[in-house]
Amino acid sequence: MDIYLIMGGMSLLIIFSYLFDGFARKTQFPSVILLIATGIGLRWVADSFNYHIPYLERIIPTFGTIGLILIVLEGALELEINKQKRGVIIRGFLSALVILLLTTFVLAYLIHTWLEIPFLQSMLSATPLAIISSAVAIPSAAGLLNKDREFITYESTFSDILGIVLFYFLKYHLVNDETGMALEVPQMVSMGSFVELFFEIILVIAISLIVTYILVELIARISHKVKFFLILSILILSYVIAKKFHLSALIIIFFFGLFMANSRNLLPVRWRKYINTKKAEEGLHEFHILTAESTFLIRTGFFLFFGFNITVDMFLSPETYIYGFVILLVIIFIRFAYIGATQPKNIVPTAFISPRGLITILLFLDLPIEFVNQIINEKVLLIVILGSMIIMLTGLLITKKSVDGDDKDGGGGGENIDFNVIGDV
Repeated sequence: MDIYLIMGGMSLLIIFSYLFDGFARKTQFPSVILLIATGIGLRWVADSFNYHIPYLERIIPTFGTIGLILIVLEGALELEINKQKRGVIIRGFLSALVILLLTTFVLAYLIHTWLEIPFLQSMLSATPLAIISSAVAIPSAAGLLNKDREFITYESTFSDILGIVLFYFLKYHLVNDETGMALEVPQMVSMGSFVELFFEIILVIAISLIVTYILVELIARISHKVKFFLILSILILSYVIAKKFHLSALIIIFFFGLFMANSRNLLPVRWRKYINTKKAEEGLHEFHILTAESTFLIRTGFFLFFGFNITVDMFLSPETYIYGFVILLVIIFIRFAYIGATQPKNIVPTAFISPRGLITILLFLDLPIEFVNQIINEKVLLIVILGSMIIMLTGLLITKKSVDGDDKDGGGGGENIDFNVIGDV
């Protein structure tokens, strides 16, 4: 194929992705759906001309992994840590943890019952569906009141981290289990495994602190005008090395982003003379822009390729819609029950904002092939992702209508709310 045709096509796709975001901001229709639909359309055109993209099964996970790193980094850069926010941080963490575990257990029980497969294997398959996508939730909540926006930001970010740790913890014990005992419900994972996980997290935190210190010093010492791509490359390299040793590598990314955004609040006064945080603070805005631009580019490619991997015949099976609807029902019920019990005044819109996205897809792609079944497959995954975004959109529209009604009645004299930010994925 002509190299200039490829270059022109890639440029057009990025332009269309930008236009999709603009359309999403005006209509509140998530741009991820438009990107996936474009990919499906391109697949139909490519099949018509008998054209296939080589190595697609490797391109999608590569784009997804880089996107995952950038999403966690960008989410960490958004988090503000101080004493005033202690309450919302704790609420966000507890909500992410409880909803993640409850959703995983309930979905795993259904899979275990319907397909009669081992419970721990069912848990591994269910975990990606239980994780909230911070990449969708955070920008979608940008127009909400501060208290709701902050809660969604902390909850979805913690959901990403906790869900990924749980997924790889389960996968490690399943893949490395030689006796088969880990597959049984009464003997799922021994207490020693949780002790091992605890020490692993402590080790990763220690490594994260060392990597963060090195990178902050590099930022302070490098005089070259191009340095943040170097920092990003070292971060990705740290992630790769940690993954090779089966460590929770995203914690390293999370800690670095958190420190960059909150160096003064996290670092004790007596240690500030040993670490040059001033340069880190000066470069924060530039680094944040670089991360956001890179995330936009990577997620555009990821969802286009993901859509390209989908064929129209995937939507013809009625079982796909049944399983997808049941999974959505479980997700909605558990979330509404928890938010209703802990924050009854914030059910709308908080309970509605629980989208699934890139992390769900990426973890699904990392499932061992023998764990993919008729309930957990690409077709059901797509139905759940699209359904969760439609539910989120409904909640945001209800909120907007309520706020508009209050304004008409003269009751909206508080904070101005901008509902024009929902396009990012």
